[in-house]
Parts: sequence; structure tokens; C-alpha cells
Amino acid sequence: MGDERVKAEALQILGLFQVLPRLVVFDLDYTLWPFYCECRSKRESPSLYRHAKGIMCALKEKGVDMAIASRSPTSDIARAFIDKLELQPMFVAQVSKMGVTSVLVDNGLNLDMFKLGLSNFATTVVAPAPAPENK
Repeated sequence: MGDERVKAEALQILGLFQVLPRLVVFDLDYTLWPFYCECRSKRESPSLYRHAKGIMCALKEKGVDMAIASRSPTSDIARAFIDKLELQPMFVAQVSKMGVTSVLVDNGLNLDMFKLGLSNFATTVVAPAPAPENK
């Protein structure tokens, strides 16, 4: 499935939800790409999971900010791979700890895990109380 096709399907999934998160934070290793950075070299050409780029493009189009949070001991390699994959403009921040809705992905980011994350977020959002009526 190509990036544009994944993006179109991700946009459809986003359309199912009335409330979207303001920020989605991604881990790197085995979430966006299928490897641990510390097992690779800066000279290598990294690749993303096949749905990752399309999902990120859909989030960006919908105005949802994205950030990365990784515990990789080789942040220099992670940064090099982010640059090689031209992902830097996608992210508004690189953070290590935040209170966020998270989803453990076993085989990388894909459309099913994307939908699950949005569903989990939607169930944790507390709707504001209605304004009192003036009588």
C-alpha cells in the first residue's frame, strides 16, 4: 500500500472521530521503523514501516502536531535516520516524558494501531460540563 493510499485511508479513519488529539507522540524503534537504532550505523539507509509515512502525512494535513519520544541510547543515530528519512519537518518536538495516551505496537505503526490509539484517546477525553442556564 503506497503512502498516498495509506494517507487517504488514515484521513478516513480520522474523520470517524469528533475529537482529535492536539499532539501524537511516536516512539522510534519498532514503532516507526523495524529496528533498534543501537544495532545500526549512521551510514545505513533506514526505512519506515509501510504505513508510517502515510499516517504521519494524514495527521499533518488534519493539523495534529506530532513529536517523538525515544529511549534509544544512540540518539545521534536516531537523529541521523530522521534526517535521512526527511521526517524532521513532521515533528514539533522531541520529548522524553509526557502524560499521553499510548498504544504498544508489536509490529510497527499500522492503520489498525492508529485507529486503536484514536479510540483510546477518545474514551479518555472528558467532555466539558455544559454551561449553567440563566433563568
